[in-house]
Amino acid sequence: MRKILSHVRSAVDDYNMIEEGDKIAVGVSGGKDSITLMLALKELQRFYPKKFELEAICLDLGFEGTDYTPLEKLCEEKNINLTIEKTQIGEIVFDIRHEKNPCSLCAKMRRGILHDKAKELGCNKVALGHHYDDVLETFFLCLFNEARISCFSPVTYLDRKQIYLIRPFIYMEEREVKHFVSENNIPVIFNPCPANGVTKRQEMKEFISKLNRENHGIRKRIFHAIANSDIDGWRKD
Repeated sequence: MRKILSHVRSAVDDYNMIEEGDKIAVGVSGGKDSITLMLALKELQRFYPKKFELEAICLDLGFEGTDYTPLEKLCEEKNINLTIEKTQIGEIVFDIRHEKNPCSLCAKMRRGILHDKAKELGCNKVALGHHYDDVLETFFLCLFNEARISCFSPVTYLDRKQIYLIRPFIYMEEREVKHFVSENNIPVIFNPCPANGVTKRQEMKEFISKLNRENHGIRKRIFHAIANSDIDGWRKD
């Protein structure tokens, strides 16, 4: 946790992610990234000089057999208020719409419901578990599929919702999250989505891994190029 907090504190300070009196909702899917972020922010809350409140929001996508009991027990143990919001996203995307590209519609629907629930709970910020590897993958997805040099921002303000999105895990590599979860026996909920593991993002993950094997250290060079670029929101104050 000490190493994780070092990454989180650096990102939060570099991009002014947390201000005094914030009420932050963590979007918790039940996967390793979002659960680890939730635990890290709970720990950060103990000593961070700017006091903030914390909520956890989990969207139940409606897939049969998903059990959120381990997440509920973990949040109870850590004294984190958890809201599980039932949705019909899975049914709409796969059974009603029969989407050929289900991830796009699913993500759009999840964002809308998550932001609305956060506002309902009185939160002014939503923390998302996008990590270092997600930064690289998103950059290449935009470049290869949309012909754009772009990436999500460390901090994004949504005018329509009047809410901030923050990503405290941008300095945290996925392998570090996996190690933390494994070493601490953190309960992770299996992702039952039919598209899990066969997405464009998975293809990009494999591409970057191959690129790094052939060009040692290129992941770090690409990340630093993004962080030092004029891509919206990345250049530090």
